[in-house]
Amino acid sequence: MDAPWTVEQVAAVAPGPPALAAAEPLAVARRWLATGCDARALWGRCLGSGREPYDTMVDHTLDGAGPAWRCSCPSRRQPCKHALALLLLWVRGGVPPATAPPAVAAWVAGRTRPAADAVAPTGGCLL
Repeated sequence: MDAPWTVEQVAAVAPGPPALAAAEPLAVARRWLATGCDARALWGRCLGSGREPYDTMVDHTLDGAGPAWRCSCPSRRQPCKHALALLLLWVRGGVPPATAPPAVAAWVAGRTRPAADAVAPTGGCLL
């Protein structure tokens, strides 16, 4: 299993300091439901301003396929504050190891297929 990233690595993938600052208040366990991580991904449901929690996934690998992120929020910034918050929560030890739910496993599997067979990547998780 890979070691979690550092806060500096999370800051490096943020679209800018304001995005990281917006993620900080969300990087607490009480804002998240059903979090988990495995050797390839992080996932969780963030309680945000929307009616439903935002489904967030992060591929935390640093090889050729990752990192990547996917979130159901309407933000056009990538990674969004929810993905950054999930990464920060994970870096700080707040995301437990778990078996990836089917949607996360399918997304990660789609990202690892050869380029000719792959679907366009949209996000991922880190462990």
